[in-house]
Amino acid sequence: MNMVRDFVLARGIREPWVLRAMEKVPRHLFVDEALRQRAYGDYALPIGVGQTISQPYTIAVTSWALGLKGGERVLEVGTGSGYQTAVLAEIAEQVFSMERVSSIALRARRTLDQLGYLNISIRTMDGFFGLKEEAPFDAILISAAAASFPMPLMEQLKPGGRIVLPLEEKAGQQLLQLEKGTGTWKKRVLGPCRFVPLRGTHPD
Repeated sequence: MNMVRDFVLARGIREPWVLRAMEKVPRHLFVDEALRQRAYGDYALPIGVGQTISQPYTIAVTSWALGLKGGERVLEVGTGSGYQTAVLAEIAEQVFSMERVSSIALRARRTLDQLGYLNISIRTMDGFFGLKEEAPFDAILISAAAASFPMPLMEQLKPGGRIVLPLEEKAGQQLLQLEKGTGTWKKRVLGPCRFVPLRGTHPD
């Protein structure tokens, strides 16, 4: 509750479901035991294989930006620790999460199973092309920085839905909210950010 008060509410995120979810989900269970005393600080922490669990404010703003109201089917690209997945699962009807690193995906699945989440499906695969067999989605969250707009994923979003992603720009990464209209997209810049690269949009 102190984390939510000091690092989320104090920075302007007041969406009730986001606050409730982040107060409920035990963040310390998603990091190594040696790091658990630091789990509720406002910074990212390593989870292995060059990946991190994002800082609480980043989790809050990306969750809020999806515009969820309850009952949605959400696609998450980049399961990571599974913490963001659990936060989304507190309101979404179903979260389909994709993680390309099998060891990371397995660890997240074990933690989420331990906490009793039955509305989360984790696929161990590259998320760049999304999940056509489960599309369309009400919202999509991409937890890795794209060098260009990932069209295969954007095509799997329902009209009126939102996709939140970090995008590489000349001045650095920017967190964007894109809302899908009829043949158009409404773009909102949420601020600077720092994420690992999204494979498929960066040259090898």
